[in-house]
Amino acid sequence: LFIWAYTNSGGWGPILSAPSKFTSTREFLAIFFPALTGVIAFWATLALNIPDFCRYARSQKSQMVAQTFSLPLTMSIFSFIGIAVTSATIVIFGEAIWDPVALVAKFPPFIIFLGTIVIVLSSLTINVGANIVAPARAIENLNPKKITFAMGALVTGIFAILLQPWYIMSNFGNYIFGWLGTYGALLGPIDGIAIADYWLVRRRQMALKDLYEVNGRYSYSTGFNKNGIYALVIGVAIPVLGLLIPGLRFLWDNAWTFGLFISIIVYTYLMRGDKSVLAPGEYEEITLKTSEKPIIDSQTADPTITK
Repeated sequence: LFIWAYTNSGGWGPILSAPSKFTSTREFLAIFFPALTGVIAFWATLALNIPDFCRYARSQKSQMVAQTFSLPLTMSIFSFIGIAVTSATIVIFGEAIWDPVALVAKFPPFIIFLGTIVIVLSSLTINVGANIVAPARAIENLNPKKITFAMGALVTGIFAILLQPWYIMSNFGNYIFGWLGTYGALLGPIDGIAIADYWLVRRRQMALKDLYEVNGRYSYSTGFNKNGIYALVIGVAIPVLGLLIPGLRFLWDNAWTFGLFISIIVYTYLMRGDKSVLAPGEYEEITLKTSEKPIIDSQTADPTITK
């Protein structure tokens, strides 16, 4: 599509010289920030379940370097291609066609056939890799003895159909400002709580064994961390005010960002002195005991001390 856009629109000149639809900076910003929130929300899903993938990395450094170079680079390239091709459709067809499926439909039948195969295959590989893993694992974890990963993937697919994606994708307004903007308002606080809990509240120190204990320090009083729930509700409620009060519309237009920082502040404040947080020196004591625990060699039945 990129090569086709370049050759059929007469080069970069017509594409890059297309005049702006905005008459003022204010009009531009009114669209830019909600669109930015949509893009962030799009990646926020992967940010939440990136541990499902990077846990296989050999070191913390390797996954950090890989994500730093790969994600921004590829996103920038594909964003540029999308913008360039959409701009070319204005020159060629006189209208902006942002949906690649709708654009492929304007080609000859054989190209439509090939394009359909490519779109189906790419949709399957992308969705299985980026979107299926986390919910399928979550469903599997409800009853691991009876529910397999494959069953979890099928249930996820059924829920996906019930969400009526054809309606969401019917126009970019539904998709960017409706769908992405709304679940961005939900994911921002969740991201914020996860960041605050690991980096600010616990400072990367956790009792790993207690994570798997039914009555461990992380089971809390009722099985839920109420401070996390409070931070989530507040982180969602404040941006929602932008939908109800016109003067606070900027809160909703930047819902993911505001929700992120609000939840970080609220959660960090509420978790002060929480019993689940390790006391000074406790992490070192747990780590020392674990590292000196005897390990039985299965072949020699001879205990060895590892340090």
